[in-house]
Amino acid sequence: MMGKSHLVISTGLTLSVLGLTGQSITLPLIAVTAISALLPDIDEPNSLLVSSALPKSFLQYLQGLLVLLSLAVFFFGQAFTPWNMVIAALTGLLAFLPFRSMRKVVMIVIGVSLIAFAPLFVPWCYIIGSLLIVCALLPHRGLTHTVYGLLVWSGILYFTLKSYDQNIWLAGGLSYLLHLLADSLTNHGIRPIPPFKWRLRIDLMSTGTWKGSVVEGIFIALTIVAVWSVFIQHLEL
Repeated sequence: MMGKSHLVISTGLTLSVLGLTGQSITLPLIAVTAISALLPDIDEPNSLLVSSALPKSFLQYLQGLLVLLSLAVFFFGQAFTPWNMVIAALTGLLAFLPFRSMRKVVMIVIGVSLIAFAPLFVPWCYIIGSLLIVCALLPHRGLTHTVYGLLVWSGILYFTLKSYDQNIWLAGGLSYLLHLLADSLTNHGIRPIPPFKWRLRIDLMSTGTWKGSVVEGIFIALTIVAVWSVFIQHLEL
């Protein structure tokens, strides 16, 4: 499914389930639910989550800075020739990477920075930084589309936010799980427990085809009905 469909379906169904069970719905919980709905696709640089966090405008600005840095190293580092030319060339090449590759580089830089400065903040920076680096290097629908990814994300939410709101980790975990189940409906499916080769694949739809659009539309409609039944209809009564 497409990113927007994941956002609507996983978020809507998760909030509906929590609403049916009488759990309180807060803005932080909604935010975590929405992020969790998109998080499995963090290993895809052009996904909705990554492209929103690192938009094209930001990458264009970064490209400009890298070009200026390359020129500065070349002209003001002549005392270190030929190393200034080597560094300038590498920086210049980095500036003209495709946006998809540049997003991966930025994710790796952020991950390394979190690991380097983790002792100054919280130990969880080690985990988050490591995950960013790993996700930037893995193929799409790799580790993040497994039971291990689900458990790691649920664990991070549980141990960091349980004292604030015990429902957040449940919402995040359920939203993440619904994303995986949605991807299992595609012709590609997912491998939930590698290294075992077993693939969860129901083959109900193919993303980008008319059949896939119809199936996505049906699930979105059912999600809207669920949200309306749990929240809107209750307000009207």
